[in-house]
Amino acid sequence: MTSMAFKGGRLEGKVSPPPSKSHTHRAFFLASMADGTSKVTNALLSADTKATLAACRAMGAETSEQDGVWTIGGGDLHTPGHVDAENSGTTMRIFAGICSMFDGESTITGDESLRKRPMGPLLAALESTGAVCTSNGGLPPVTVKGPNHGGKVSIDGGVSSQFITSLLMVSPMLENDSEVTVEGSMVSAPYLDVTVHMMRLFGASAERDGNVFRIKGGTGYRPHDYMVPADFSSAAFPLVAGALGGRVTVTGMDMDDPQGDKAIVDILRKAGADVSVDGTEITVSKSIIRGCDVDMGNVPDLFPIVAVLLSTAEGDSRLYGAPQLKFKESNRIETVVNMINAIGGDAVATDDGCIIHGKPRLRGGAIVHKGDHRIMMSAAVASIVCDGPVTMDDVECCAVSYPGFPEAMAAIGMSEEVLRCTRPGRGSDSHCSARATAPASAASSKGSPRDSRWTRR
Repeated sequence: MTSMAFKGGRLEGKVSPPPSKSHTHRAFFLASMADGTSKVTNALLSADTKATLAACRAMGAETSEQDGVWTIGGGDLHTPGHVDAENSGTTMRIFAGICSMFDGESTITGDESLRKRPMGPLLAALESTGAVCTSNGGLPPVTVKGPNHGGKVSIDGGVSSQFITSLLMVSPMLENDSEVTVEGSMVSAPYLDVTVHMMRLFGASAERDGNVFRIKGGTGYRPHDYMVPADFSSAAFPLVAGALGGRVTVTGMDMDDPQGDKAIVDILRKAGADVSVDGTEITVSKSIIRGCDVDMGNVPDLFPIVAVLLSTAEGDSRLYGAPQLKFKESNRIETVVNMINAIGGDAVATDDGCIIHGKPRLRGGAIVHKGDHRIMMSAAVASIVCDGPVTMDDVECCAVSYPGFPEAMAAIGMSEEVLRCTRPGRGSDSHCSARATAPASAASSKGSPRDSRWTRR
């Protein structure tokens, strides 16, 4: 476990954000259900997507990688049995639906954090199709036994879009057609557009009419070679860093992709940031940030970094519309508010977000991210507007979605120092070498990750 101090600096240069985690999860699962061989290019290989690969293998898919291209052979599948989803809620939820197509019994569990994440609405929906499900009071571990007969299903859309994605993705594999009706609000709706889009690429017949999804059964999926796009939720970190302290360009972005988190571009503009889009490149320069109200309902993953963006804005801001934040890797409303306040900001939690009273500068300090990768990275970016360093433990948690995040930020000028490193298996602390980056040398960097062994300068 590595403890680090992030010390801000003037950030300048280009960064290539990692591929989309949500697209990678879906591509691996869809390729595994397709009857044949698919190739997935530019996949994000992170802790979460490794959990999805393990789940795919557990149900019989064959996977191999060469030169960054994953070859996945699907079609000849079987009941997976026992699967550990580690810390990946997406893996657990999508895979629960997939398991419902098998006659056998499958159990899905995860780490301590994952075992606190709700599954009740999804399990109830699966049971309405004929599956038999058990859980720990609606929490993992969960056991699912099919067969899922398809047909008409209703589900509450106010907790997680992943529940709906789970029902949708298994539907083409079922004997009957499916009609999934989302009751109430539909949180994180853009992720469902991504799901339907990708299902169609792999040969499914899937249509959306408002809150009703209709999927033709008995078709299965056909093989498809898929390139994972760059991730807007990851790009948000260097983009906000540019708005707070320099000029940063992210490359390889597709503004026509259905990713909901491309809304970060509009949010930055709404807050007064200087934003330009040139083809696949987005550039943000330091600007006077002004308080504003932002509906986070469709983009909850942006909540931590948008809170940082507005922590030193002129005036007050309100982030609202996302009560589902309580059920992420941490209670993100609570964790984000605590993080902002710990470094000298002024944030107040609400039931569906928070209110932020902007300050000219923050003081810095130690934060607790509870192993939540998006809190960790947001706090690192916050160091740009702090008079002192922002320190934290377990920076490795960023590997869930952005492997090499400290190196990428250092390459464009973020000043960092490793304070301590406990090497796994040693049983005692041993000090890693520390690095403080020099902004002058980083300005010309194109954002390529540096050697992960931090060296003293």
